[in-house]
Amino acid sequence: MREKVIEEYLRDRIKAIGGRAYKFVSPGNVGVPDRLILLPGGKVVFAELKAPGKKPTPNQTNQIKRILNLGFDVHIIDSKYGVDKLIEVCRGGDA
Repeated sequence: MREKVIEEYLRDRIKAIGGRAYKFVSPGNVGVPDRLILLPGGKVVFAELKAPGKKPTPNQTNQIKRILNLGFDVHIIDSKYGVDKLIEVCRGGDA
């Protein structure tokens, strides 16, 4: 499965729960997560999408650490199952 398929699935599932999953690009900041997710109630989550089994690059890992250190959630997702687990978290579950 390609990363693009997982990213489209994420976008559609977030929209279905009333949120927005914006493509996140930050010029001059290599490695920022792929999606900035805005959810009802003011919740913000970042998602780094990967093809199945792939890992974040060193630049992505550094950016993820920076965002986590600021207190935001960052999820690394490499499958539709991973998207479904994120949806559970977004809905207030313990996934």
